[in-house]
Amino acid sequence: MPGTPEFQRRLESIEEVIRQIEAAGDPNVRTAARELVQLVMELHGTGLERILEILRSKGESGQSAIDSLGRDETVSSLLVLYGLHPVSLEERVKEAIEKANRQMRSRSATVELLGMEDGAVHLHLKANGQGPALKEVVEAAVYQVAPDITSLVIDGAEEKQGFVPLEMLVGGSLNGHATANSGKT
Repeated sequence: MPGTPEFQRRLESIEEVIRQIEAAGDPNVRTAARELVQLVMELHGTGLERILEILRSKGESGQSAIDSLGRDETVSSLLVLYGLHPVSLEERVKEAIEKANRQMRSRSATVELLGMEDGAVHLHLKANGQGPALKEVVEAAVYQVAPDITSLVIDGAEEKQGFVPLEMLVGGSLNGHATANSGKT
């Protein structure tokens, strides 16, 4: 699973091998390694696509299996990587918004989809002064189910600073003059 230590260890191992390849002095070795990875990815992608075709040919039971695969965190990530996820990007983003709203309900905060075009997602967060903390909740929910978005903009996540009248800061008087709220006449 993507969140497990084993999965993270595998990602770190892949990153280390990539660093080693990129550090190779011979550009032909780097090019060959990239080509090898691309060919393996194409082979796996073709195999995964064929698996989904076979499942679809089984009718409702096959579609049910595909839906289950799409909900599995590890398989879902793999299907996204190969552009084969059974749920559209827009539907996955909407699911993420619903999840984030459930998580933020106790804080009286909500997020809504303002728009989505070519993988760019634009959201609005009503956070009641908790913007930065809740922005992380929204980002995590979206990136978990839709890592293939091209960008994510969340309006309303900025921490709003309340306006404090200067008179309040100087104890109710400004330049020695009484203010209406100072209690003096």
